[in-house]
Amino acid sequence: MTEKLRKQLIGVLKVVVSATLIYFIFTKINFSEVVLVLKRSNPLYLILAVLLVALSKVLAALRLNLYFHQIGVRITQLSNLKLYLLGMFYNLFLPGGIGGDAYKGYVIQKKYKSGTKKVVAVLVLDRLSGMLIIFIFGCALALLLEVPLVKGLDWIVGISIPLAIGTFWFLNKRFFNYTLPIFWKSVGYSALVQGMQLVCILCILAAISIDLNIVEYLFIFLVSSIVSVIPLTIGGWGSREVTFYYGAIMLGLNEDISFAISITFMSITSLISLFGIVYHFKKPNLETLP
Repeated sequence: MTEKLRKQLIGVLKVVVSATLIYFIFTKINFSEVVLVLKRSNPLYLILAVLLVALSKVLAALRLNLYFHQIGVRITQLSNLKLYLLGMFYNLFLPGGIGGDAYKGYVIQKKYKSGTKKVVAVLVLDRLSGMLIIFIFGCALALLLEVPLVKGLDWIVGISIPLAIGTFWFLNKRFFNYTLPIFWKSVGYSALVQGMQLVCILCILAAISIDLNIVEYLFIFLVSSIVSVIPLTIGGWGSREVTFYYGAIMLGLNEDISFAISITFMSITSLISLFGIVYHFKKPNLETLP
């Protein structure tokens, strides 16, 4: 099997999995109720949500550039932002062809010759930095949940936070010591990125006039953010909706509202990613800092 055929088959599989999951959820929810919820939403809050997600992506690009600079890739912030946006477009709209991270790695290595292993390493560490904060925020919210199972495991959830930070720091020091000088700075960027996305969910909740069970919805969102990273769907479509649906059932929330939150956030993310099509047709010229 050729590499091209393999990528095409993976792309088809992702489309099938996303379509199947979304169809499954549509058979479980009251779609007319979801539409009604969305129709009644406050557009001002939705606009704010879009701006917050866009800003979070800018900060995520800045975080990635911290890692690039540590391996001698002195790309300008603007060039990196363009490349990051193009990667978002590829991740969502060309799932079987060129993955966004793979494309960024290829372009960076081709121009700067900094070493394939180091380029791949910083791309992975960039992702893990974000996942670390999602995990930490998730644990913090879990401690606030009024769920008997979680309440019985408070001490485990609490100790998991410093353990996760310590483990990630040790991995950086042991295997990627050249990134250690920016460890806390990258974690800080990740906290800002995820914090803005949580505020985005708050805006979506405000837009559809939801003022109860806020912690529960935020917790489900964080769990869905982890699940959506699993490369089985197109940009998280399907996997995030399923997580919101079953999360709502487990926490005693309204499934239709939960689905509406998920589809709104995914639509916002897709809208922003679509702007990367500009750089698909006119590839960004990567400029280097003096």
